[in-house]
Amino acid sequence: MSSTTLDREMLVTFVLRLADDHLVLGHRLSEWCGHAPMLEEDLAMPNMALDLIGQARALYAYAAEIEGRGRTEDDFAYLRREREYLNCLMVERPNGDFAHTMLRQLYFAAFMEPFWKAAATSSDETLAGIAAKAVKEVAYHIRHAGEWVVRLGDGTEESRRRMEAAIESLAPFVDEMFDDDTVTVLAAEAGITPQPSSLRPAFDRIIGPIFAEAGLSFITPPYAQRGGRKGMHGEAMGFLLADLQYMQRTFPGATW
Repeated sequence: MSSTTLDREMLVTFVLRLADDHLVLGHRLSEWCGHAPMLEEDLAMPNMALDLIGQARALYAYAAEIEGRGRTEDDFAYLRREREYLNCLMVERPNGDFAHTMLRQLYFAAFMEPFWKAAATSSDETLAGIAAKAVKEVAYHIRHAGEWVVRLGDGTEESRRRMEAAIESLAPFVDEMFDDDTVTVLAAEAGITPQPSSLRPAFDRIIGPIFAEAGLSFITPPYAQRGGRKGMHGEAMGFLLADLQYMQRTFPGATW
């Protein structure tokens, strides 16, 4: 079944959610450039950011093609208001310390790896092509972030304290990644991508052994924070966009 059988507006929404997740997290990782705790990480984190932003570019370009209103990837990335971004709340969380950043990266990568693996056989050829490249990149993200979660969780008393604090801080933002709604249901019915809820067992299979090796325990919070998919974001998102959009807002239409 071709993706053209899915309502055009809903397909654009679906692709923008993916693109926004990757752009926002890529921007967050880029904030570490020049500030990482060691030289290797000063190279590794911007490289992961480039992976994410590259995936976002491909997705924004596809959303513009589907929409057919003359907008470009830059218009989607730089010229929308805060409530028009549809990323999950997990990716916009401030970096905090290094432990917090690595755990956030692991959580998102562990969610996206089974997603991209399934999307590689999508009925939508464009998304299948993006997935085929992305699945290789996200595997590295899991390996890299996972190694740090183990190293910090099973390290010194201080590093363990920081990792446990990161687990507690990010726990309310995990469940939103797996939420289904009309858009995801229709995308799954069209054979485009799996429903997010179906990815939870694979996520748990990735996170479980890493936490076990680190001697850490996953926290299930009494409530989950939601709203990102509907454009309702935390205070930090406004500050992130002020930085991300500065050049385009200050010099509209500027080119190199």
